[in-house]
Amino acid sequence: MNEFKKTWKKPKNQNTWSVFKIMSEFVEGFEKLSNIGPCISIFGSARTKKTNPYYKDATLLSKKLTKKGYGIITGGGPGIMEAANKGAKEGGGASVGLNIELPFEQTPNQYIDYEKSIDFNYFFVRKVMFVKYAQAFVILPGGVGTLDELFETITLIQTEKIQNIPIILYGSEYWKGLLDWLKTTVLEKEKCISQADFDNFMLLDDIDEVINVIDDFYKESKFSPNF
Repeated sequence: MNEFKKTWKKPKNQNTWSVFKIMSEFVEGFEKLSNIGPCISIFGSARTKKTNPYYKDATLLSKKLTKKGYGIITGGGPGIMEAANKGAKEGGGASVGLNIELPFEQTPNQYIDYEKSIDFNYFFVRKVMFVKYAQAFVILPGGVGTLDELFETITLIQTEKIQNIPIILYGSEYWKGLLDWLKTTVLEKEKCISQADFDNFMLLDDIDEVINVIDDFYKESKFSPNF
């Protein structure tokens, strides 16, 4: 322990000032998103090519959602995010991009509305914006970042930190292995979750069915920020 104390360097005072940078990102996000109306957050891989069927599905889904009056929120980058913003643009709806500063992959795509493009340095601030203003979440195939967004959203609903709104996994071929593992290992073998946790999300393969699930949910519920 004494050796640790010798090598530990106290943070410099400028670390305290980062609080104001964090605050400024929250303020910008709240100001730009507070009046956009009901939106759907769409998550998915930045690496998905334009020739991939999931890219085309994300575009068509977003276009149809905007025709129903929803805006689209994405991470603002390429791949599935670009596809979703493209669909929102084609449908004439709000196209929001929550960009994150990364050393690779992430550059804002061309289909984001200029006034609805927001740059973030902090992942946790960006996540708040994804969740606060979404009326549903649609998760298409993606990697570590997509899985992080999926499980954090499920956790927030499980712990009642946000209201129970639709979480839809799109593409059973992609998600089936993960769901099988959750059921056989996490639920049945290790008992780390309960059966009720599976009620917090659903798996679908049809674009129109995704839209119907969201529409049906809001026949009984009001649109509002999640906290």
